[in-house]
Amino acid sequence: QVQLVESGGGLVQAGDSLRLSCAASGRTFSNYAMGWFRQAPGKEREFVAAITRSGSSTYYADSVKGRFTISRDNAKNTVYLQMNSLKPEDTALYYCAAALSTTIVASTPPYWGRGTQVTVSS
Repeated sequence: QVQLVESGGGLVQAGDSLRLSCAASGRTFSNYAMGWFRQAPGKEREFVAAITRSGSSTYYADSVKGRFTISRDNAKNTVYLQMNSLKPEDTALYYCAAALSTTIVASTPPYWGRGTQVTVSS
């Protein structure tokens, strides 16, 4: 089992930045690809970003490309999501996810955190 705990959410204004963190435990962190998803009220959960086990490759949803950056620190068992130029439509509950492959982490990851709320006011 992999346990994931997100932090760093909050209330910000449009145009501000925020950095989310996700601390992992339970298994060897570097064996897992990591991802971020989000779910806005009344909407389905959607993919935001993913990063390979080594951190050498990253993938993004079109809606966040150029504004968000996913990164990881395997020594700290932590994955990050740097969010810049935030928009009101970025308001959502943000979830961290883990899987043994990047393809799986971007689609149907087996391991999830409980989420951290991000609210962007206009």
